[in-house]
Amino acid sequence: MPSPLVSAVLREAPILDGHNDLAWELRERAAYDFDVLDVGSPGAPTQTDLPRLREGGVGAQFWSVFVPATLPPAEAVTATLEQIDAVHTMIRRYADRLAFADTAADVRAAWATGRIASLIGAEGGHSIHSSLGTLRMLRRLGVRYLTLTHNQSLEWADAATDAARAGGLTTFGREVVREMNRIGMLVDLCHVAPATMDAAMDTTTAPPIYSHSSARAVCDHPRNVPDHSLRRLAGLGGVCMVTFVPAFVSEAVRAWDAQARSIAEAQGVDVRDHLAATAFRTTYRDRHPAPRATIADVVAHLEHIREVAGIDHVGIGGDYDGTVDLPDGLEDVAGYPRLLDALAERGWSAADLAKLTSGNILRVLDDADAVARG
Repeated sequence: MPSPLVSAVLREAPILDGHNDLAWELRERAAYDFDVLDVGSPGAPTQTDLPRLREGGVGAQFWSVFVPATLPPAEAVTATLEQIDAVHTMIRRYADRLAFADTAADVRAAWATGRIASLIGAEGGHSIHSSLGTLRMLRRLGVRYLTLTHNQSLEWADAATDAARAGGLTTFGREVVREMNRIGMLVDLCHVAPATMDAAMDTTTAPPIYSHSSARAVCDHPRNVPDHSLRRLAGLGGVCMVTFVPAFVSEAVRAWDAQARSIAEAQGVDVRDHLAATAFRTTYRDRHPAPRATIADVVAHLEHIREVAGIDHVGIGGDYDGTVDLPDGLEDVAGYPRLLDALAERGWSAADLAKLTSGNILRVLDDADAVARG
């Protein structure tokens, strides 16, 4: 059971998590058939189901509509639409416990009816196939953020884990950012190269986010955020939502992952391909067990970001069902209260915790809507 302090915080300010890949798991495990994979009942084989979300104090979730960037562009758009459809289908099927949300007001309205607010985020600019019209249609379908890249660089935006193609953002890439500001779509800088972060921050007039990234000064993984970007993020009013992916939070796991990546590349595996890389790591782990990440590792990232960017600019984006392993104590979505208890033990106040759980990202949603209204 969480401490009385954490229980009180979660009653008033439930978790709004920035990134969950359950929709892709539904595709892979059950072809989106909720009779085959019933996430409304206990015991689902995924890291996420509705009973455990409740147990974890989750009151709102950005459901990721991820598709691999290795898909041909037109197929990627189709697969993204199928992912969006799956999220809307899930919300309808479990309408007694889920409610679609597009704004901070929608989130609070869902809480008032005892339901989990369900927002949508698209993971990777490949999902728009270099089309502003497609971007606008994703927004009309309820997509509230777009991650500018996934693991592969695009012709208009550079990824953190691939060779540069765009020098950060091209002229079209900046146009994408400006259009996102205009239509109220959050600019998500996870996965992008530092030069892309800088270019996007130079361009945006609304607060950007990192939906699921941690601090590079604590764990030197290219998916994490450098301190200079955290300072710029704070100046723009944005939020970095710390992820739980072990290779992003633990230096020991990062080193293990780097070795696995090197061996995979030597064997001809395209490590930018999320699915191929995950399959290789799963096999490699059987022969070479990975070190374990812990809640303390995640706490270190949260405290570093609070120190560098400030308490108003930190959030949580666990990346459940987007990673095979998770830190001890955070194995599934029921684990958030243990993390909050660890922070409370280190002196985080109820007000601090409430900003972390949902207050900060709700403010960003409001700010982005104000920019879109002009």
